[in-house]
Amino acid sequence: MFKRLALIGLLACAPAAAHAQTGPWVGTWGASPAPPLAATAAPTGFAVPKTAFDDQTLVQVVRLSTGGRRLRLRLSNAYGSVPLQIGAVRVAVLDAKGEAAGDRAVTFSGAATALIPVGAPMVSDPVDISTRALARLRVAIYLPGKVALCTCHMSGGETALLSPPGDYTQRPIPPSLGKTPLTYRAFLTGVEVQGAARGPVIVAFGDSITDGYLSTNDADRRWPDRLAERLAARGQAAVVNAGIGGNRILSDGVISIFGVSALARFDRDVLAIPGATHLIVLEGVNDIGMGAASPPTAEALIAGLRQMIARAHDRGLKVIGGTILPYEGANYFRSEGEVVRQAVNRWIRTGGEFDGVIDFDAAMRDPAKPARMKAELQSGDWLHPNDAGYRVMGDAVNLKLFAAR
Repeated sequence: MFKRLALIGLLACAPAAAHAQTGPWVGTWGASPAPPLAATAAPTGFAVPKTAFDDQTLVQVVRLSTGGRRLRLRLSNAYGSVPLQIGAVRVAVLDAKGEAAGDRAVTFSGAATALIPVGAPMVSDPVDISTRALARLRVAIYLPGKVALCTCHMSGGETALLSPPGDYTQRPIPPSLGKTPLTYRAFLTGVEVQGAARGPVIVAFGDSITDGYLSTNDADRRWPDRLAERLAARGQAAVVNAGIGGNRILSDGVISIFGVSALARFDRDVLAIPGATHLIVLEGVNDIGMGAASPPTAEALIAGLRQMIARAHDRGLKVIGGTILPYEGANYFRSEGEVVRQAVNRWIRTGGEFDGVIDFDAAMRDPAKPARMKAELQSGDWLHPNDAGYRVMGDAVNLKLFAAR
């Protein structure tokens, strides 16, 4: 009887012991998906597929923010019209020269293939591959069937490759076969690691400025990238970018690839990130600018921000508010909108409702013309920073905001 009780006790402790040995899953990279858009409706600067995927392999590279002893992928068919067929997936860590240091097959409930239901995400099985902070990971996804609607993130900032017909997950795409470079993310929405050193898991939530629009492709120059670099130099920490270009707090995007409203996507893109401890919110300039001479009131935008604070606090996250950058000179700037921006920023700084504040406005504005960015920090449209500006933003974040609670 004693032996039987002892055995029962050991079995009861086994799951907890296994969890303690490997640790919890944490998000290390992300790309928030948005509804698809026909190529004919695409605005300048967004690469949209002109044809459907059909019996092709998509190869994407991502830079992880924190490392671990193993990883898993999060794929999505959120905006598909039919179940998404996955024929094969493989991952490989890249060395400093961009060469694969070994690759692994990715499975789903033990199978090499998967069928993702309409509207659903799918998390892969764990993959035993060790990664370090700021490691680059190559993900090859074979799509054996025709995919008419892409669950995509249209401003990827990284060159991906689309193969000719066939499964190229275990072989290179020969240049002679006409490989097609892309700059959007398709179907891959997250990477999670297990066995990471204990540290904060930060979600950067916002619009194109968080997404790093007009930063240099393939260079990881977004402000969350810079924040991840600073944190990695001090120890392990994760930064997940949940920005979508054109996104707004109160309304869906004026075109579909700008995503549903921040309030509508908040649970999926913030609260579903495993291990999240902190949230940085930088959003509102599109609500203001796209409102032209009749922008939303400061009170309406503040109410939207309060919703995010409340919903994040319910899950135990600390919420840090980022002041809205100056945008005079942008094509949608209006004096009426500037009044709203100043009022919202004043509340962010002094309202006391955020757990911390990052004054991006103060870091980026021209002291002689405070309604606009410093000329040397903007990309040319007076709305988006350039690489130097994104670096200033990343350096403006006080790392003490992420001290252990």
